[in-house]
Amino acid sequence: MCEKISRGISPIYVEKNGVVVLNQKCIRDHKLNFEPARRHDDTSKPVGSDKFIRIGDVLVNSTGEGTLGRVAQVKNLPFDRITVDSHVSIVRPLKDKFYLDFFGYALIYIENEIEKSGAGASGQTELARSVLENQFNLTYPIHLLEQKRIVSILDQAFAAIDKAKANAEKNLKNAREVFESYLQGVFENKGDDWKEKTLGEVCEFRNGQAHEQHIDEKGKYILVNSKFISSDGEKGKRTNNALSPLFIGDIVFVMSDVPNGKALAKCFLIDKNDTYTLNQRIGAICSKVFDNDFLVYQFNRHKYLLSFNNGENQTNLRKNDILNCPLYIPQLAEQKTIVKKLDDLSSETKKLEVIYQNKITDLEELKKSILQKPFPEN
Repeated sequence: MCEKISRGISPIYVEKNGVVVLNQKCIRDHKLNFEPARRHDDTSKPVGSDKFIRIGDVLVNSTGEGTLGRVAQVKNLPFDRITVDSHVSIVRPLKDKFYLDFFGYALIYIENEIEKSGAGASGQTELARSVLENQFNLTYPIHLLEQKRIVSILDQAFAAIDKAKANAEKNLKNAREVFESYLQGVFENKGDDWKEKTLGEVCEFRNGQAHEQHIDEKGKYILVNSKFISSDGEKGKRTNNALSPLFIGDIVFVMSDVPNGKALAKCFLIDKNDTYTLNQRIGAICSKVFDNDFLVYQFNRHKYLLSFNNGENQTNLRKNDILNCPLYIPQLAEQKTIVKKLDDLSSETKKLEVIYQNKITDLEELKKSILQKPFPEN
């Protein structure tokens, strides 16, 4: 059904001029985004005319977990010369068999099948050209006018779904922003009786150490690294030496490659029979003048900790950065009142997030359901 199925080029990147190269990031939600595209130096490595994409081509992500299988049809060409890199396949239908937009919908219909057809080790999944060429079958009307009629119906349905999805995504974003705004306001409109101290004055700070040489899977302690904190409940590796132990109620945060500059979690032992220890990229604090939840909220203001890093590398925090960052301290009773209000608002926000996220998921499922009508299973 196709006149061409092939991977793109291995680019030599340049900042200006050259050939526009689309990559996997450019293909999402069945649309092409040209902003993440880069440019190839075709003076050093010419690009064959067959590698330039055309209107009607369907681009298929062909490597990697989480990206493999995504498809998007080329509906416009904002640049004169556009190609794809070697992680993306160009699928070009035969014009005498397909109304081009119908073919685009057809590949959206089999997108999940394409995703499941990758092979290889974790993180290195590949979609072989032979698989893309031979493994998938499509059912389609012979007459192009019938294909065009179906496309007209699908366009109208998908446009309505996309509008509803955009509204749900906007509401999801608004719900999060309302909470962030309220959280910021708590500390921007602090009371006159609030004290200002540096973290080093009111908190005990501990930084982990390099444990790799001590790791033993049969050891007593569980090593907490950045991967451990950013995932949900992953146990991590074990070490024989608790060089930097954690205690119930400690607040832990990433100090290297800081994600959003935020303290990530109040640390509770997952299993009271286990003892946890920090690696060198993790910091932990505890304090007797703070309600721990209030302290977590104070840290979780947008990029709060990261804003006190004076170094050139804005993704890493140093010990002095932590010790010198200012903290605002109301009376303990007021801290607990603020925490109660923030907890309640956070709970309501999360409920709304679940509602809107479910709505977005349902709308995507509706698209798949609609596509089952013109593309029945063989």
